Amino acid sequence: MTDGQRAAEYPTGLRERKKRRTRDALLHAALDLFTTQGYEETTVDEIVDAVEVSQRTFFRYFAGKESAAFAVQEMVESRFIAELRQRPASEAPFEAMRRAVLCAWNSIGEAIEALIPVELHMRTYQMIESTPSLLAAHLRRSSELENQIALLIAEREGLDVELDPRPRVAVAAFAGVIRVTGQLWGHGRETSVDSLRTLTEAYLDQLGPALAGDWHASGPGRVPHVSDPAYGQGHNTRATPPGCGTCGMPSSAERTGGPYGA
Repeated sequence: MTDGQRAAEYPTGLRERKKRRTRDALLHAALDLFTTQGYEETTVDEIVDAVEVSQRTFFRYFAGKESAAFAVQEMVESRFIAELRQRPASEAPFEAMRRAVLCAWNSIGEAIEALIPVELHMRTYQMIESTPSLLAAHLRRSSELENQIALLIAEREGLDVELDPRPRVAVAAFAGVIRVTGQLWGHGRETSVDSLRTLTEAYLDQLGPALAGDWHASGPGRVPHVSDPAYGQGHNTRATPPGCGTCGMPSSAERTGGPYGA
């Protein structure tokens, strides 16, 4: 985390610190209510009553309930974009995105934990996925973010994103990994941000082999395949009966005595 980022996240002026405390309290109350009694069931009145402030104060910090629901996610996304802009021009696009997201997770844990408990952040992620209106907003936001990243990558590479599909393709693949790891983390037992970073790094490392590698070679989670020379050795497999390939179904000749039933 840079000094500038610390200054932005931990304001030093008395007035700014008070405003930050109020915003943090509103956010914590909103997310806690959303995840315990339901997003749609929670009203702004209930949120402000929990913090003992007015609706006017709530709307000074958040455009509405949706804005509060995605506040932490927006902070994470902003950190990633900032890190990506700082990556050296010599890095290839995917490597720049990979390093940017890992650098962002290196420092974002401290910022999240200063804002809300990580466990509440995980419950919020689960709540977003299970609430139709928020899931739709999440998909819309993700699409907008992918477009922003693609434009940034195209700018780095001196490309016209409307003429060259590579920035969008690379970002779509990258975003797919982030989406999968986020879902796995959100429904897993490990609640630390470090565990999310480790999971993200492991999956990003498999993206290249998954897209261009030989899937019949050994790899994580590799199980025997019928094309393997040693398939069946040491495994409880049954012999394949005569017929069509390995499915065990009799051929037309075996069923009827010949290809035309003769």
